[in-house]
Amino acid sequence: MIKFSVLYPRQADAHFDHDYYRDVHLPLIKSRMGERCLSYEIDTPLDNNAPFIAACHIYCADIETFEQVIAEHGEEFVADVANFSNIESVKLVSDVLRVE
Repeated sequence: MIKFSVLYPRQADAHFDHDYYRDVHLPLIKSRMGERCLSYEIDTPLDNNAPFIAACHIYCADIETFEQVIAEHGEEFVADVANFSNIESVKLVSDVLRVE
């Protein structure tokens, strides 16, 4: 399983609409991905001094599945960012190893 993380760094001129992100942007991504999105999470830091304003983590079975979704819908996802933020995000793709 892979995790695609998008982190939004805290900066002086940052604008971030958490409600839009939660209620519109991530549901848009989930709707386009369908069952290819195993799950997603949204992080909202409790500490106003945290280095990031927000983050999301999208889980997929493998990198090929994720790349297929981005090829199909990536432009739409990127175009929607202007509706909730002016921050240039940091992206990270990770291999997930669950240990319980």
